[in-house]
Amino acid sequence: MTLDAVLARIDADLPQALDRLMHLLRIPSISTDPAFKPACAEAADWLVADLQDLGFDASSRPTPGHPMVVAHGGTGDKHLLFYGHYDVQPVDPLSLWDRDPFDPEIQDTPAGRVIRARGAADDKGQLMTFLEACRAWKAVHGSLPGKLTIFLEGEEESGSPSLIPFMQQNAAELRADIALICDTGLFESTTPAITTMLRGLLGEELTIHGPNKDLHSGMYGGAAANPIRVLSKILANMTDATGRITIPHFYDGVTELPDAIRAQWQSLAFDHAKFLGDVGLSVPAGEQDRTPLEMLWSRPTAEINGIWGGYTGDGFKTVLPAEAHAKVSFRLVGEQDPFAIREHFRKWVQDQLPADCRVEFHSHGNSPAGVMSIANPAFEAARQALTDEWGIPAAYVGCGGSIPIAGYFKTYLDMDAMLIGFGRDDDQIHSPNEKYDLECFHKGIRSWARVLAKLA
Repeated sequence: MTLDAVLARIDADLPQALDRLMHLLRIPSISTDPAFKPACAEAADWLVADLQDLGFDASSRPTPGHPMVVAHGGTGDKHLLFYGHYDVQPVDPLSLWDRDPFDPEIQDTPAGRVIRARGAADDKGQLMTFLEACRAWKAVHGSLPGKLTIFLEGEEESGSPSLIPFMQQNAAELRADIALICDTGLFESTTPAITTMLRGLLGEELTIHGPNKDLHSGMYGGAAANPIRVLSKILANMTDATGRITIPHFYDGVTELPDAIRAQWQSLAFDHAKFLGDVGLSVPAGEQDRTPLEMLWSRPTAEINGIWGGYTGDGFKTVLPAEAHAKVSFRLVGEQDPFAIREHFRKWVQDQLPADCRVEFHSHGNSPAGVMSIANPAFEAARQALTDEWGIPAAYVGCGGSIPIAGYFKTYLDMDAMLIGFGRDDDQIHSPNEKYDLECFHKGIRSWARVLAKLA
C-alpha cells in the first residue's frame, strides 16, 4: 500500500526529523518579550525555508507584531488548512531548569525517551509532526497529500493581537474546507483524541464602593455598610446548594450532550478521584447532577479568581474598608453569548446592592465557546486514522480551557476546526523542563500521515 510506504519512510527518516526539530527548538522565539523579536523573525524564516524545500509556495508575512507564515501547495478536491504556532513561553524562572531551555536534548527517563526544551510540546514539536508527515508523503509520492494551506502564527503565547486582523484581511486566501490544529494532547496521556468542544471565557472585575473613606469599626461598625460583606454575600449567591449558577438567563444557549458523545465519554472511565486527589481534593464541587467530565468539558462555570479589600498586612487593624474588589471568570459552553452574560451578571449584581453602595465594573476580555460538528465525515475518518495508529479507539473529547483560534476559524472564515494533538499531561508546557515524548513525536507524524490519507 502507498500509505505503508509513507509510514516506512517516516520510521526511516526519524533521526533527520529530530535534527530538524532540534534546529527549530534552538531558536528562542519568545513572543511576549521585545528582546526576542529578531528570534521570532528567525523562526518564521526558518519555517518558510523548510516549507519551500517541501514544495510549498511559502512566505513570511509582516504584522504589527511578529510575522505570520503562510504557505500553499498541492492539488485536490479537498482543501485542508493546518494551523500551528512557532512562538514559545518565557523560560522564567531559569534557575528551575535542569539545562539551557534552548539547548534541546533527547533524554532517557523512567517513562521513556523525551525531547527536553522550551517549545518541545508547545508547539514546535507538535507543529513539526504535520510538516514531517508532508515530507514523507512528498518523498514517496513526489507530491504533497492534497491541497494544503499552512498557517503558522508567532504571537499565540502573547495573546495573538495580530491574528484576527490578519485573518480578516486575508480571509479569501486562508479559507479552506476544514482547519487542522495540533495544539492539544492525548486523553490521560494514552488515548488518541479529537477535541470537539472548547469552553469560552468571560472575565469581569468588580469594585463595591461604600463609605468615602476607611472607617474605624468601633465607631462605625453595625451602622455603616461594609463593602467586603456586601461583595462576599453577592458572590456567595452565584451558586445554589446543588452547584447550579443562579444568575438569570445564564444558561441561555447551553445545550445538552448528544447521547453518542455522552456514551463515549462514559467509556473513557475517567478517574475523577485520582484527578482531584492529585491536587489534594476528593469531592466534585460543581453541578451535582452532572458527571465530572461533563463538569469539565460541557458545562459552564462561574468562579471567583481573586478577592481583596480592607487591611491585609501583618498584625490586625479594625477597619471598615471604603471599597472591596473581586475578579470573576465564567467558562462558557454551547451557544452562550459572552456579551449577554456580562450584562446579565452586572444587572444581577446591581440589583443586590444595598443603599449607600455602588459598583464599578471592568471587563477582561471574552470569547465564545467552540463546538465542532462531528456530523462532518472528516471527523469520523480522522478518528479511524488515529485508532489505526495507536491501537486504542480514538475518542471525541472536550477541553475545559479555551483555544480561541478554533472559534476564530468559525467566526471569521466560516470553517470547522479539528483539534488533534499528541501531548501528554506531564509535558510541563509553560513550566521549567518542558518535554515532548519521542514516542508522541514519532507516532504524531505517523498519525498525520494516516489522517491525510483519509482526508486528502
